[in-house]
Amino acid sequence: MATILVVEDTLTQSQIMTGALQKAGFHTIAVSSSEDAKVKLSQQKPDAIVLDVVLPGESGFELCREIKENPETRGIPVVLCSTKDGEMDKFWGMKQGASSYLTKPIEPEELVRTVKLLTHS
Repeated sequence: MATILVVEDTLTQSQIMTGALQKAGFHTIAVSSSEDAKVKLSQQKPDAIVLDVVLPGESGFELCREIKENPETRGIPVVLCSTKDGEMDKFWGMKQGASSYLTKPIEPEELVRTVKLLTHS
């Protein structure tokens, strides 16, 4: 069973995402900030990361770039999630190393399909 780290500061969004992923058979770890995500990543390497762009403190874009620059975490696929749906936002997200970019509100089926593709589950 693949483990997915969900980094989302809005409780409702976090519950929707983790619920959809768990229903699809994934094990999930939910945190609400970039700092908490870094702590989890130092303890455990998930199979994929679902990452909100707008977070308290460091943004999802910055965290994604750090994940991709670190040799220990560079191979973990990152799915960025944001209400920002402009082409420039998506381009910037992919430029930070994201494997996929989903716009909010997140469609649970699309999230599960994307994560399955990235984790080959």
